[in-house]
Amino acid sequence: MMPNSELLSLLGSRKPWHTLPQPFYNDPGLFQADLAHIWYRDWVFAVTSAELPKVGSYVTVRIGDYSVIVVRGSDHVIRAFHNSCRHRGSHVCTAERGTAPKLVCPYHQWTYDLDGKLLWARDMGPDFKPQDHGLGMVHCREVEGMVYLCLADDAPDIEPLAASAPGYMGPHDLSNLKVAHVAHSVEQANWKLVMENNRECYHCSSNHPSLCVTFPDDPNLFGSDDASGSNAGMQHIARCEAAGLPSKYLLGPDGQWRFVRIPFLGDAVSYTMDGKQAVNRRIGTMPFDNAGSCLLYHYPNSWNHFLSDQALTFRILPVGPQETHLVTTWLVHKDAVEGVDYDLDRLTKVWLATNDEDRRICEQNQRGVNTPGYRPGPYSQTHEGGVNQFVDWYCDTLSRRLQDRQAIAAE
Repeated sequence: MMPNSELLSLLGSRKPWHTLPQPFYNDPGLFQADLAHIWYRDWVFAVTSAELPKVGSYVTVRIGDYSVIVVRGSDHVIRAFHNSCRHRGSHVCTAERGTAPKLVCPYHQWTYDLDGKLLWARDMGPDFKPQDHGLGMVHCREVEGMVYLCLADDAPDIEPLAASAPGYMGPHDLSNLKVAHVAHSVEQANWKLVMENNRECYHCSSNHPSLCVTFPDDPNLFGSDDASGSNAGMQHIARCEAAGLPSKYLLGPDGQWRFVRIPFLGDAVSYTMDGKQAVNRRIGTMPFDNAGSCLLYHYPNSWNHFLSDQALTFRILPVGPQETHLVTTWLVHKDAVEGVDYDLDRLTKVWLATNDEDRRICEQNQRGVNTPGYRPGPYSQTHEGGVNQFVDWYCDTLSRRLQDRQAIAAE
């Protein structure tokens, strides 16, 4: 890992409203610092509760060097455990997802209950105490149908998000939706480049023809401010608030997350090629079709769109210094029937195309950053306020944690 003093010097060299120095995007030692000080210490979006529909449903999630099992217990509570058998460390769950009445290690069949307790281990002798060998627990919190994990011993406070989410997400009722489709994409780009790309639409009109049919590229709607610069945004928020839909721009205490509800273009009501509904059943308690999209980002790894007819979650996880795994999940009304209430191609077409376009953009960005000619460049204060806000959050968070570590070491 890069020494703390060198990291702090690099952070200090960044000019305001400029991209990061090159090592932040491609250096293996700095990537390890990102894992240690960001990914292993913050709450990370893992799955939606809809992906764990019944007792024994599980998903495995890879966060850096960690593998985590997220499983719904017999009491219907979702918990998370290190995917490492307490016998000799083998992965307990080898599939990405599945359903099982018990968690059984395939190596020597040590068997765990869905709450992590060790139930059975063959021929371990009279002094062996099963209660001392349960699966290692990982902090796990379900917030309005979204499941977050934290690998730290002491998890940071998630209560501000948990307190604000019901108003914005509650009408969409994610916990009572079902998964219509899950798409995976591996991007050959650093995770920060992927997140930076998401935080602006400066590139949209020239790169996203399908998305721009319905999504407004007005930076005042979704950048780093409160959307007060957009008349359309203010009118939409006022209309939704009057109907009981919290919609005003709401930024978390340290800028790590944000909610805002924005309109679609014209008469559009969903992300489709004609702007019409993708699903014939409204979700939750949404009062009308044209409620736009409720946007939520949560650093370091997710952005999300909650509509009247569907919910979309986007999750990134770091694979390597120049490799990022993106998972996109489409959620629809639990009683919606494919081929009757929605057509899968119509539902997914816009964002499958947009994701692939973004993949190419980010990979080209990474290749350019890797060249010896790269120099940090300025952000547009009109269009890239959201990018600057994310990079500021990243720099402030990493700097604070490095300095805390130095202070502890000095003691």
